[in-house]
Parts: sequence; structure tokens; C-alpha cells
Amino acid sequence: MPIVLEKIKRQVQMFPPESQLRLVEEIIHQLKYTVNKKALELTNLYGLGKGLWKGEDAQEYVNYLRAEDFDVK
Repeated sequence: MPIVLEKIKRQVQMFPPESQLRLVEEIIHQLKYTVNKKALELTNLYGLGKGLWKGEDAQEYVNYLRAEDFDVK
């Protein structure tokens, strides 16, 4: 465990149990908010590029990319 975390851990252990519990609850709340916010940010990307592929044959596009990777034309 990094030195800074060890220092924090020792300081927290000096708190009364109720304060330690409150701190853990606040950390959990913050982590849930952060995780949910990131999930929401990713869902905002859903469907953004759907118009880019309209009329494009998927297999032809894959073949094109593969040929380009190996300079086969």
C-alpha cells in the first residue's frame, strides 16, 4: 500500500467507529456517483455514428480494411 494511503489509514483508525462508518458511507456515495456519471457519459454516445454506415456493406468494408492493412490492392 502506498505511503500516503498508510498515513490516511492510521489517521482514520484514530476516529471513533461512528466517524469511520460515516467516512466509508461518504466514500461509497462518491464512488457510486462517479461510476454512474461515467456510465451516463457512455450512453450519450449511443447511436452517434449510425448515419456513417448507411448503405455500406459490412463485409466489403472489412475486406477493404484488411486489404489496406496488408497493402493488397
